Order: sequence, then C-alpha cells, then structure tokens
Amino acid sequence: MISLVVDASIAVKWVVEEEGTEAALAVRRKAKLIAPDLLAAECANILWKKARRGELSADEAILAAKLLQRVDLEFLPTRPFLERATRLAIELDHPAYDCLYLAMALVKDCQLVTADEHLLRKLERDKKSLLSGRAISLARAATDG
Repeated sequence: MISLVVDASIAVKWVVEEEGTEAALAVRRKAKLIAPDLLAAECANILWKKARRGELSADEAILAAKLLQRVDLEFLPTRPFLERATRLAIELDHPAYDCLYLAMALVKDCQLVTADEHLLRKLERDKKSLLSGRAISLARAATDG
C-alpha cells in the first residue's frame, strides 16, 4: 500500500459533505495516510469557521471533530520538518503551515494530496524542481493507482 501525506483540505472532506468528498474517501481507502500533527489544529479551525459561517451547526462541527479523531491516520510531530518547511515557505512565497505538509512528503519520499489549487499551481510552474510532482490534486490521487 502506498503512503500519502494529506492536508486539512482533504481530511475535512472525510467528515463534512462538500465538493471532493467522494474522492477524499477513495484516497482514504487506498493508501496509508500520514500527516503532521498540525492537521488536528487546522481541521478544528476549519470546523469552527464552518460553524461560524453557518455552514455547519455547532453540534455538526463537534461531531465532525469526533469523527476525525477516530480516522486511521498516522500523525507525526512537526518539529523535524520545521527547517525544511521554512525554507520551502521562503522559496515558494507560500504559508509555512502548508509547507510543513510538503516538507513531510519530501522527507518521507511520498506525495502530498491537497485540494489547495493555489499551492498546486505554484509547484507546477517549475517542472524541473525537486518539488515537481511531489504534491498532487485530490482528483489525481483518487484516480491513480
């Protein structure tokens, strides 16, 4: 079974019905999933925002958080990826939060699955880069493999 790094844009789709939910569930069934422990805080923040905007009730957001706690996902500490994530953030001019996932994919020699189109576009600009192909879209991850 392949290993994939997933970010919060993917994990939330497992517990909140939105565009890409079916593809996110397909990825969950076919790969060993890993993520920096930062994912938990990012998912909690996304669920809070959805409740605040009225997209979810408070009870629905809390239930979604409970469901995420039980997902078969290996959390790794962020500390070993801090320097590399900082370098990537500076190089890409992109938030370090997202670059932690990318740094983990580099270190673990696997791909990052993300629904972050902005990040994917940045990485696609330089096809010769070490980063080329390191992050893939949710649609591609769901159909590959």
